[in-house]
Amino acid sequence: MTLRDFGPPRVFVYASSFIVMAGLMIFADFAYAQVEVKESERGAVVMINGQFFTEYWRNFNGTPILWPIIGPTGKPVTRNYPMAKAPGEREDHPHHRSLWFGHGDVNGLSYWHREEIRHRQFELLESGTVGKIVTRNDWLDPKGNPICEDRRFLRFGTEGKARWIDFVITITARYGPVRFGDTKEGIFALRVAETIKVDANLGGKIINSEGQVNQEAWGKKALWVDYYGPIDGEIVGIAVMNHPSSFRFPTFWHVRTYGLFAANPFGVRDFTGSGDGSFELKEGETIRLAYRVWIHPGDTETAGVAQAYERFAREELK
Repeated sequence: MTLRDFGPPRVFVYASSFIVMAGLMIFADFAYAQVEVKESERGAVVMINGQFFTEYWRNFNGTPILWPIIGPTGKPVTRNYPMAKAPGEREDHPHHRSLWFGHGDVNGLSYWHREEIRHRQFELLESGTVGKIVTRNDWLDPKGNPICEDRRFLRFGTEGKARWIDFVITITARYGPVRFGDTKEGIFALRVAETIKVDANLGGKIINSEGQVNQEAWGKKALWVDYYGPIDGEIVGIAVMNHPSSFRFPTFWHVRTYGLFAANPFGVRDFTGSGDGSFELKEGETIRLAYRVWIHPGDTETAGVAQAYERFAREELK
């Protein structure tokens, strides 16, 4: 499955009357493991079959994050810095916080680098064959005034040896119009473990659904991108998949050989050299973005990433 299998890009904008409904738009559950979600001092911990998977932090340096994220071989798959120091890790880009969400130009403010996205509340913490976390957050200006809000629906589970995280976010222009500017700095992002990154020269590789590899994948539209490489002698990959219902599907990818890995539907000019990817929500309108992070052993082909995406893309949103 490639971009040719889908029609022209679609834009989904929901009126405010659908906010509650948007929160109910979830993917079908898969019963592969027992997932426990429980509140913690920093936020909420996710366990799979009694083993730690990840922790949702309400706030790290101004934004909610997931860290650490433990892959199928029992080792972290995202970088430790800046949450913690680890031998051999490059300490650059302190705003790269494991797995996070933000954009570099929202009403002229950067929620990629510095401005605050404040956790307001947990709406749901649920354990079961699939774990669920639902949160409500406010995007604040430098004076502490909210400019918009988001609702995040996260699901956690397994499929065979792979572990996955679904991340569905609905952003609402609750307090007036909200403009997302055209910049490469955003929006749904990870920073992969140091040994996975291509620039480590240890066998790391980036490949997307169109067959573009490493530097060629930067700034391109794709259904999914896989970033794999060695962790303690075992090959592990992180595939990020863009659901067909997501705003401006298929998305552009801000994925770098030094380890940054982001999906960004707004950076048209930065990625292509022309056009304008900015977008304005009128007061009361929403946009919705949906991704799956599929963490797998082995490389792209042996893990069956393309087939995993096909299953994900066929799932109906309720």
